Amino acid sequence: MRLKLFGRTAVIAMTGLAMLHTEAALAQGGIDNSSLTSPAFREHKRTFGLVYTLPKEVNDVLAITIGGLLREKLLDANLIDEALRFNIPHVTVLHIHNSDPTTPEKMLKAMPKLPPVLNLTLKTFYTTEAAKGAGHPWWLDLGIVKEGPGFEAMMAFNTIATTALTPLRDGPLPRVTGPVYAAMGDAGKELVQTVGVSGLNTVKDGKELRPHNPHNTLVYSMAKFTPEIQAAFNQTAAEFNQILPEGIKTTFKTVSIVELGFSGNVLREIYRIGLDDGAVLNVATGAVVAK
Repeated sequence: MRLKLFGRTAVIAMTGLAMLHTEAALAQGGIDNSSLTSPAFREHKRTFGLVYTLPKEVNDVLAITIGGLLREKLLDANLIDEALRFNIPHVTVLHIHNSDPTTPEKMLKAMPKLPPVLNLTLKTFYTTEAAKGAGHPWWLDLGIVKEGPGFEAMMAFNTIATTALTPLRDGPLPRVTGPVYAAMGDAGKELVQTVGVSGLNTVKDGKELRPHNPHNTLVYSMAKFTPEIQAAFNQTAAEFNQILPEGIKTTFKTVSIVELGFSGNVLREIYRIGLDDGAVLNVATGAVVAK
């Protein structure tokens, strides 16, 4: 399950091959975009995803440098839900919505060749909202330095994984429907229609498009992103950037199939896959799954 070539030409060629294998899934998957015409968010049933979980040493650094400050700022802003919400820290490859409980097994079966072990730097805190002016949801994120072979390999894999796995969705992610979809530009709406969410890499007319923005999220919020909240957490991001000006160097050695909440927070890890050897671990049982 190793992907050894990450040039854009190779990515486009491999994506084309993946498309041949997923056309049947697209035809038979029962993908329903009707919720995109509704003014309300689509009902959330189950969302699954592919993510890189943050290594313990990175979580430890975040906990002892900005963890306490972040919790204090959330409580001061009366964002109690945000302070309590559970999340396994991670960097997303992609998320898909499907109420079928066998979706993780289907994702594992459809998994494309994996990237190598990724060496990256987590750096720069910032706030973002699902679509500008939509009101909610919004997040406080920690970005990734967008250069180097690790970043290029991560982006190339996103393109291939998008083609291989998004046909397994039953429709768009609920958080990009309703007021979020209405506030999106044409490019974002096209991605939601075709792959179920904005911010994924695709190939169009033989050209690789790269809107994907890999990051780790620290705050998930459905509170209204008012000017006051935005100002407060932009200031929080600025303070955190002063505390960790050089960021945190990290290595991703695994990628995991997970289940997520409405806002994209990871609730449980299902399968963990080694980037070095492709070995698959069933996290609940501890058993190694046969390839």
